[in-house]
Amino acid sequence: MTRPTEVATFGGGCFWCVEAPFKELAGVESVTSGYAGGDTPEPSYRAVCSGNTGHAEVVQIEYNPDVVSYVDLLEVFFTVHDPTQRNRQGPDVGSQYRSIILTHSDEQADKAETFVEELDAEGVYDDEIVTELEPLGTFYEAEANHQDYYEKNPKQAYCSFHIPPKLDKVREKFADRLKDQPVH
Repeated sequence: MTRPTEVATFGGGCFWCVEAPFKELAGVESVTSGYAGGDTPEPSYRAVCSGNTGHAEVVQIEYNPDVVSYVDLLEVFFTVHDPTQRNRQGPDVGSQYRSIILTHSDEQADKAETFVEELDAEGVYDDEIVTELEPLGTFYEAEANHQDYYEKNPKQAYCSFHIPPKLDKVREKFADRLKDQPVH
């Protein structure tokens, strides 16, 4: 008997850049771009971009834990963004682009905390990991034009420059965990 779908929520810069790589993983059933971690109800993209809502651009991932684990998702998350940059990712600057893990349970919080501690102990990054870790409050789905953004706009300048390197990393490092892999 399969377990029910589980949910994970991560913010690692622009949600377009985080959404696309997760959509490639086997076991990921959906990825929804949105806003979380702040205190402004029903925020809009424009409001979040102002940096005054407290929210981060995040993705909410529905996944089948029999196919992909929460720790697998954490591995991908830490591959597609720089967790040592406070309130920025590449050209995107502001608290809305911070590195954040918003947990849905104590179990997720424990796994995320342990994962970060292991990265630190292994010295994976030269600088300190600044990823925030907190329980998810309310997740607000982003406007429809922000969903599946890269799929709909692959030639848009920002997307065509920033997203392919992230996809390449995921395709190389997690080749055995991608959708449409041959069954052995």
